[in-house]
Amino acid sequence: MFVNMLKAKIHRATVTRVELHYEGSCAIDEALLEAAGIREYEQIHIYNINNGERFVTYAIRAERNSGVISVNGAAAHKASEGDLIIIAAYAGMEQAEADRYAPRLVYPDEHNVIQRTAGSIPAQAA
Repeated sequence: MFVNMLKAKIHRATVTRVELHYEGSCAIDEALLEAAGIREYEQIHIYNINNGERFVTYAIRAERNSGVISVNGAAAHKASEGDLIIIAAYAGMEQAEADRYAPRLVYPDEHNVIQRTAGSIPAQAA
């Protein structure tokens, strides 16, 4: 059986730009893409912490170490500059592979500079 697993997550990135009249997609600082293992043109899910919007688009590369997170095209209606978002990518895999799989988690600061990376989400206190 195939299961869809979290492949990568950029947690609490700050939207730096919205471009309504762009072809589409989300431009992401190349350093963040690389750290998360997200490929250019890969499908991504975006969850907007500020307004609850959730949408699917694809990643494109922005200049390395620029801090750019630009939500483009129709998706620009779902985000504003300064919004905090979660960017997630998923991968299908066999259950045996999923049993030993760890996602790539990236935690940037308010300027989208990587502060830390991890392979698991910390347990929540009860």
